[in-house]
Amino acid sequence: MKYESPSSFQADVRAQTASLGQRVSARVPWVRRIPPMFTIIVIVPTLLTAIYYLFIAAPMYVSEAQFVVHQKSDATTSSPSLGGSGGSSMMQSLGMGDTDDETAAEEVIQYMGSRDAIADLERSHDVRRMLARPGSDFLSRFPRPFEGTSFEDLYKGFQRFVTVGMDNQTQISSVKVVAYRPEDARAMTEGLLEGGERLVNRMNARSLADTVGQGERQLADAEAEAARSQAAFRNFRNKERLVDPTLASQADVQLMTGLQAQLATLQAQRAGLAASAPESPQLPVLDRNIAGYQAQIAAQRSQSAGQADSLAPKLTVYERMLIDENIAGQALSAAEQALESARLDAMRKQLYLERVVNPNLPDRDEEPRRLRMTFTVLICALVAYAAISLLIAGLREHRQQ
Repeated sequence: MKYESPSSFQADVRAQTASLGQRVSARVPWVRRIPPMFTIIVIVPTLLTAIYYLFIAAPMYVSEAQFVVHQKSDATTSSPSLGGSGGSSMMQSLGMGDTDDETAAEEVIQYMGSRDAIADLERSHDVRRMLARPGSDFLSRFPRPFEGTSFEDLYKGFQRFVTVGMDNQTQISSVKVVAYRPEDARAMTEGLLEGGERLVNRMNARSLADTVGQGERQLADAEAEAARSQAAFRNFRNKERLVDPTLASQADVQLMTGLQAQLATLQAQRAGLAASAPESPQLPVLDRNIAGYQAQIAAQRSQSAGQADSLAPKLTVYERMLIDENIAGQALSAAEQALESARLDAMRKQLYLERVVNPNLPDRDEEPRRLRMTFTVLICALVAYAAISLLIAGLREHRQQ
């Protein structure tokens, strides 16, 4: 049949559509009683959802694992096979409400949903192939018809397959991965857990470097100061040819004491001899001995103090250097103790990712939940239809007034 213009064609289509609607209404009377809006809002979406989930959607398998992040000092009665209420009691016994543990667990959770996790997972698994296995449907796989294949598209698409969260009461975190094959689901869950463990190890290494690094720098400074003090002692001894000026000073004091004692003895002898025999020929001898002792005492005093090369200035320098050496030694000992304490504290605060429940190998598909999703769409459509109907009725009533 030929048409003279597009308008004539449209008129003919409308006439045929009206005729078809009349024939359907004649054979199925209840069709005439269904409002068009109900068909558009409720019937069509529900029918499309039922067709997709009942006949098109591919079965998907779920692998789930649970883990906790805690410090070494908390790990007293942990067990990797505990789950449910057992895991909760374990967390209570461990006192897992620590802020550092919660922060570390949140960082691991953020990592598992990040681009870094996808990049790490791609290096060990063929993620793109796992997300587009034969038999997967076009609306759930990656890439979907309207998606690209770039890494950014992969990151956004992977969010449909992974769920990560933490129970605030038990502080147990969980990671759940869905895939089209059971082994793929478990492999990706295992890969995410291994990535989380590597993240925790990096956090430990960074914390250890920050905590111990400062102590090591302080120890290096103290060792350098102690070495400088020892070098100053060595140079002083080589220059002055004295091992210990203190010992030399003590020897000088003992010598002076002995000379003075001898002088006093001679002076006493001369005084007694002069009193008993003023003309004794021994008096000049005693006078010469007394003068010799006095000269020797004066020379010894001059050697000990009073001149630039005497022992007193050297002893002053030595004592100052000795004080510096003692201070340097004490600082070195304190730095060593501080470093050891920092290491022990860092080891005590080491974080561990401990698996409470290992990734399981599912033996049946759990997703999608076909009837539940269809029923959910139906309920939502009915609620939307009721709301729109009430809104339209209110507008009509307002116009009539």
